Amino acid sequence: MGFGRDIQSAIFRNGSTGLKPAIPAGWSDLESAAKHAMSREAWAYVKGSAGNESTEAANRAAIDRWKIVPRVLRDVDQRDLSIELLGRRYPTPLLAAPVGVLGMVDKQADIAVGRAAARLGVPYILSTQASVPMERVAQAMGDAPRWFQLYWSTSDELVESFVHRAEASKAQAIVVTLDTHMLGWRPRDLSLGYLPFAHGKGIAQYTSDPVFRRLVEERIARNQPAAKARIRPGTIHTLLDMTRNYPGGSLRSPLPRASVDTFLDVFSRSTLTWENLAWLRERTTLPIVLKGIQHPDDASRALAAGIDGLIVSNHAGRQMDNAIGSLDALPGIAERVNGAVPVLFDSGIRSGADMFVALALGASAVCVGRAYTYGLAIAGEQGAYEALRNIIAEFDIVLGLAGYASAGSIPREAVV
Repeated sequence: MGFGRDIQSAIFRNGSTGLKPAIPAGWSDLESAAKHAMSREAWAYVKGSAGNESTEAANRAAIDRWKIVPRVLRDVDQRDLSIELLGRRYPTPLLAAPVGVLGMVDKQADIAVGRAAARLGVPYILSTQASVPMERVAQAMGDAPRWFQLYWSTSDELVESFVHRAEASKAQAIVVTLDTHMLGWRPRDLSLGYLPFAHGKGIAQYTSDPVFRRLVEERIARNQPAAKARIRPGTIHTLLDMTRNYPGGSLRSPLPRASVDTFLDVFSRSTLTWENLAWLRERTTLPIVLKGIQHPDDASRALAAGIDGLIVSNHAGRQMDNAIGSLDALPGIAERVNGAVPVLFDSGIRSGADMFVALALGASAVCVGRAYTYGLAIAGEQGAYEALRNIIAEFDIVLGLAGYASAGSIPREAVV
């Protein structure tokens, strides 16, 4: 029958016996239920975008401008959703995008998403800003595919350590995020005065890293404590958070606070240039994918640098206000690349129909983040699984209804 019809039939059969899905199938209901399930701080962090959030709106407007043109009387009963990507065969054109600080959403955090993705064969792009070290997530995923997203630190030694750990964790690619060398202006977080990293959340890759831990010890040895702040109830709460989020942390230990301060020192790096990519290429044999490409000329520079793949993304609108919608950038970049390397798409995908549009406009695959994060908030691992599953199922149905039988060969004329 096809994946989409199988899933749809199973949902309806279960419903007839009183067994309902773990999460709503529609986007607005999914988002509403997730907001209800999250704390104010978690909702602000997950939902929030930069400035007036016009870039997030532009992402949706860019997708909504394109319409699918169905073709009829074609045999589409047997559909192939699989794709070739970076020399590997994956069952669908969907990847689970890297999302940081998932521990704010669910206690199982990255492990729950890794297991959910593994059940579907969906590659999970592990985040540098994870709540669980990559080794533990890899163990939970078994042989299922995973990539590693790299935020390039001010410490090259730490970057190298992350990359080697990713290799040891059997990551299949390194995804370098380019658009977050400094945090965007996010009013939802600013209005609450809340940054999860300042509470020791989302830095598990760091506190589990031998290079980072050495940097922390060196900081303590230099006797560089954080600037003293006036003691308020919130100060105590933050210190408790730091201690809880540091492995084996203790209120008497300087390590939790020093780790947060060290992280804030080394996280962002705005001095990177194209020349730095050669350094990374010398340190890993894994494919290197650049995430955050929005201009065809940058795509050309990436090809000249020997990069293995690109992700067209504006960080889902979280970094810069009043920027172009990510899908507006996709066709020109895909045309410039002309099949030399895979071009993935990220930012704004909510449905299987959105996936179809992106693939028709030149994407090799798409990345989804907020959808599975919402599912995770509502129903843990099962919720994350259903969020990813539902998008794939709808894509399969849309593919057939549009008159196509292969996810890897949707033509440009399929959309207008």
